[in-house]
Amino acid sequence: MVDLIELGANDLAAMLCSRVCHDLINPVGAINAGLEVLADPKQSAMHEGANDLIVGSARQASAKLEYARLAFGASSAAGTDFDTRECERVAKLFFANEKSDLDWAVTPMMLPKNKAKLLMNMLLICAMGVPRGGLVRVMVEGAPGMENFRIVGKGPKVLIPSKVEGLISGAPEEGVDARGIQPFYTGLLARMTSMGLAIAIEGDELVFTAQPVS
Repeated sequence: MVDLIELGANDLAAMLCSRVCHDLINPVGAINAGLEVLADPKQSAMHEGANDLIVGSARQASAKLEYARLAFGASSAAGTDFDTRECERVAKLFFANEKSDLDWAVTPMMLPKNKAKLLMNMLLICAMGVPRGGLVRVMVEGAPGMENFRIVGKGPKVLIPSKVEGLISGAPEEGVDARGIQPFYTGLLARMTSMGLAIAIEGDELVFTAQPVS
């Protein structure tokens, strides 16, 4: 039996914080660059473009923050359920800045907090698996407490992101660091919710599923 890697609370929190910072550094840096242009009277000809850069980057940063709050953070009191309509809203904000389109084919329902977080983290991995754009479809089926998640990515070149299989298993050969913490955390959420994960390339599709395990 493979030994799972166990991270202490401090290490897990530090790595997730590093991941959030990594996601935000580009849009925040772009906002700063745009503000510098606006503050320079010698670059007045570039002010309109700088303003557009600031607006677009601020929207991107806000979408990433909202997604991180739901996927990684506490978001609400312990023990509460999440409405999938809120998951859909946040996912659509995020995909507005992605190359691929989102098809949220989920009937509105309430999901336990950690299952909702699992779904959102699976979606992040699928978004990375469609690097040249395409369509990512999210489906949730099954009776309450026995939900099945299925996320399918389709595009010109779909792939399983590097090292994801080992990281979601909880026993990556090379260990886990801040670069791999998000898929590792996805696997941790699956084990916490008694869900079994499977990810594979099927034809021209990336298929990522989560099913209840006994």
